[in-house]
Amino acid sequence: MSEKCELLNTCGFFINFRGNTEVVKQGWIKMFCESKEKSEKCKRKEIRKQTGKPPVDNMTPTGKML
Repeated sequence: MSEKCELLNTCGFFINFRGNTEVVKQGWIKMFCESKEKSEKCKRKEIRKQTGKPPVDNMTPTGKML
């Protein structure tokens, strides 16, 4: 099993939406958060690297707003 994203414990999206049915249905957490390799494609992570600040909590790893 691969490592999880290193930002998982501080990610507002993961913390606030991990039990949300839409999030579970779309598979975002499984696709991005639970794979260190795939987490490199996370739009939330890209924004955090560019700005030094986390994006709004309701932005998904694909950049879509909930």
